[in-house]
Amino acid sequence: MKPAMETAAEEHTEQSQERKVNSRAEMEIGRYHWMYPGSKNHQYHPVPTLGDRASPLSSPGCFECCIKCLGGVPYASLVATILCFSGVALFCGCGHVALAGTVAILEQHFSTNTSDHALLSEVIQLMQYVIYGIASFFFLYGIILLAEGFYTTSAVKELHGEFKTTACGRCISGMFVFLTYVLGVAWLGVFGFSAVPVFMFYNIWSTCEVIKSPQTNGTAAVEQICVDIRQYGIIPWNAFPGKMCGSALENICNTNEFYMSYHLFIVACAGAGATVVALLIYMMATTYNYAVLKFKSREDCCTKF
Repeated sequence: MKPAMETAAEEHTEQSQERKVNSRAEMEIGRYHWMYPGSKNHQYHPVPTLGDRASPLSSPGCFECCIKCLGGVPYASLVATILCFSGVALFCGCGHVALAGTVAILEQHFSTNTSDHALLSEVIQLMQYVIYGIASFFFLYGIILLAEGFYTTSAVKELHGEFKTTACGRCISGMFVFLTYVLGVAWLGVFGFSAVPVFMFYNIWSTCEVIKSPQTNGTAAVEQICVDIRQYGIIPWNAFPGKMCGSALENICNTNEFYMSYHLFIVACAGAGATVVALLIYMMATTYNYAVLKFKSREDCCTKF
C-alpha cells in the first residue's frame, strides 16, 4: 500500500508543478498584453523550415510557359515555309543567272544575227520579270500561310482555354486550302518546264564528252559530231549557223558560261522540286487544320444546343 500511496503523491506533486508553470506563463502573457494593448490582435505565423519551402522548379514558371508555347508551333507549316523559301530562292536566283548565260551562248555561237533570236531575247527578259514576281509573291504567301498555321494550331490545341473559331476564320482557311492546291498543280508544271533546259544542256555536254573520248579524239569523225540547237525550237530554222560541230562545239563546252548555266539550271530545277514538296506539305497541313476546325465548330454548336 505504501508504494501506491507514494506514487499517487508524486503524480499529484508533478501536476501541481505543471499548473504553476502554466499559470506563470499565462501571467507573463497577460502582463505583456496589458503593457502592449495593440498586440492582442497580432497573429503569429510559424517560420517555415527549408523542407516546407516550395522548390522553384515545382512552381509554374518560364519552363512551363516555354513548353506551352512550343506546343502551339505549327511545325509542319514551319518546315514547309523554310523549304518553300529555299526552293523559290534557288529557282529564282539560279534561273535568272542561267537565262542570262543562255542568251550569251546563243548570241556568241549559235545565232550571230540579232534578228534571229530577238523573240527569244524578249521571252527570256519577260521570264526574268516573272521570276521577280514569283519571288515576291511566294515570300508574302509563305508568311501568310505560316501565320494561318499558327492560328489554326492554336485553335485546334485550345491553348487559350475555351475553343473559339468563327465562320470567317474557317472560310479563310478553306480559301488557303484551295489556293495551295492550285499553286501546287501550277508548280508541278514549273518543275517540268525547268527540266527542259537541263535536258538540252545535258545533251550538249554528253556530245562534248563523246568528242573528248579517246575513240573519237584526233580522228576525222570528230567533225561529224554536231549539235543543232534549232531542233529544240528556241531559235528559228533560218538562224545562222544554228549548229556547231567538232572542235568548235568542244570549245563551247569548255567555256565558263556553258558550265555555269548548266549547273545553275540543275540547281533551279532542284529548287522547283523543293517548292513542290513544300506546297504538298502545306496542302496536308492546311487540309488537316481546316477539317479539325470544321469538326470542332460543329461539335461546339451541338454542345451549346
